[in-house]
Amino acid sequence: MATRPFLRKSSKAKAVGKKVREVLCGNVMQHPHSLLWTDSMATVLDVLTKHDWDHVFIVDQDGAPMGRIHAVDLLKLVAKKTVNRDVAWMHSIPAQQALTHPPMTVRATTPLLKAGALMLTHDLNQIGVVDEEGALIGVVGHNTVARVLPRFLL
Repeated sequence: MATRPFLRKSSKAKAVGKKVREVLCGNVMQHPHSLLWTDSMATVLDVLTKHDWDHVFIVDQDGAPMGRIHAVDLLKLVAKKTVNRDVAWMHSIPAQQALTHPPMTVRATTPLLKAGALMLTHDLNQIGVVDEEGALIGVVGHNTVARVLPRFLL
């Protein structure tokens, strides 16, 4: 039975490995999709459909994320209402009451690899990036990882 010879990592591989671990979320993040907790569900629905977003972060008056509303969850909420019922309820319910997902976040100084692992572990397509005070300043997603990390593989 043949065995594979032990291969040491070259210095080039070590340098590349070190560099990929140095990519921070704050350096590659994108602008977050967010609304205030006081905005109505009608506003949330309007923004999601107008911009073709699949989710929106809900933030408090200081910009700290309280959670996120996914378009599918909003559709489920609307589907529970009867067709004959007036849509006025959407204008009276604040977005805060429809939060279903906890605000999973990372800091701007978090390595992108760690954020990617968190997204995979918690089945998220994006994760919020917060500053030192906890305010939402950006997002990183699967598309961010797919855009940034391949340059370290080739």
